[in-house]
Amino acid sequence: MNFETISVSVDRRGVAALTLRRHAQHNALSGLMIRELTAVAGLLAEDRAVRAVVLTGEGESFCAGGDLNWMKEQIAATREERIAEARRLALMLKALRDLSKPLVARVNGQAYGGGVGLISVCDAAIAVEGARFGLTETRLGLIPATISPYVAARIGPVAFLRFATSARLFDTAVARDIGLVSRIVAPEALDEAVEAEITPYFAASPNAVAAAKALAHALAPPIDDKVIEMTLTRLADTWETPEAGEGISAFLEKRKPGWVLADTKA
Repeated sequence: MNFETISVSVDRRGVAALTLRRHAQHNALSGLMIRELTAVAGLLAEDRAVRAVVLTGEGESFCAGGDLNWMKEQIAATREERIAEARRLALMLKALRDLSKPLVARVNGQAYGGGVGLISVCDAAIAVEGARFGLTETRLGLIPATISPYVAARIGPVAFLRFATSARLFDTAVARDIGLVSRIVAPEALDEAVEAEITPYFAASPNAVAAAKALAHALAPPIDDKVIEMTLTRLADTWETPEAGEGISAFLEKRKPGWVLADTKA
């Protein structure tokens, strides 16, 4: 499997290591990475030799959200183009969530926006001490719409409301309390903890694991085409507001947007 923004390797037990490989950009999601993750999800789903998948990031970050150049492209895009691009992200997340194999996040560092979305589609997440998290879209005048069905399903509507509206950052202790991550470990214990998480699956029937995972999703609120289209529409509507224009411009110009009071530390 040869990719530009990710790498995949499968060991003799059938554990696939899926690594985001844009460390210079803190593994931010680009259009190409979204397409490659979608493709690899399909390949892993069809590979009967794969028993479990571990998703992680290269370097010190797990995934810092949307890529800067990808964001710039959205500024010049039409409404239809923005919806199409957001749909690609939504379908990538759905493909990973619906993967019939256990999917465990090895959270090696910070995760913001789309990075939180990636963690949310995993069955479990082991996070390194000191990692930081956030749904930071409202700082840009946007909303975490595309990732919202997965994040809200993971952390619950109350926690989603608090963090999606305020864009506040939170630490691993909070992430564990709200259910985003399963366990917190020191950096030197991260691989051992991930190993402990995936080991039980080898005593379980692969077909039964897949069926149990599908059952768990069937018992949760549905994330179907109707829900996905609703989030895409809401995101497109928000992109067209004056505050989104101001927020994105401020971000690119490395200044505070107009709604931030001069005497605040936001």
